[in-house]
Amino acid sequence: MSLRKTHELHQRRFGRNLGVALTLVAFIVIVFGLTVVKVTRGDFEPPRGEVQN
Repeated sequence: MSLRKTHELHQRRFGRNLGVALTLVAFIVIVFGLTVVKVTRGDFEPPRGEVQN
């Protein structure tokens, strides 16, 4: 069990990692949201072929 304070380098690294993680989560949320909207609007369906007699 360590009672030493964390080094300043670790604090900076944690802050950078947190920023990268939040950016990645935001990107995933945007892509997921766009996918849900596209599927629910029906744009995901393939075009229907018309039958000509």
